[in-house]
Amino acid sequence: MTAEEICEKVNGSLAVPVKDAVATGVYVGDLLSDVMGHAGEDCALVTIQNHLNTIAVCTLVGCAVIVICHGRPVPPDMAEAAAREGVAIVVTPLSQYAAALALSSLPPAEH
Repeated sequence: MTAEEICEKVNGSLAVPVKDAVATGVYVGDLLSDVMGHAGEDCALVTIQNHLNTIAVCTLVGCAVIVICHGRPVPPDMAEAAAREGVAIVVTPLSQYAAALALSSLPPAEH
């Protein structure tokens, strides 16, 4: 699912567009050490973590898209790092649970 399709599914806005950002699964987590240990490659990470460390973790595990919930703003340093690292960011007003339900056509992205 492309970042644009994810954006539509979660009624969100594309804060950082990345050409060819495609998620093949979904992982939900706010504890970044848990994301590092369990998220699968090419996933969409559904989270409330709107800071630079989230980009570092996604780059490490190979997440393609971050879905930031509850309409939290994307700080400029996070947006710059995401664009540089090729990680798309979608912002949604939904909760993590509601966003995960909206993306339920994708399988869990766990390893």
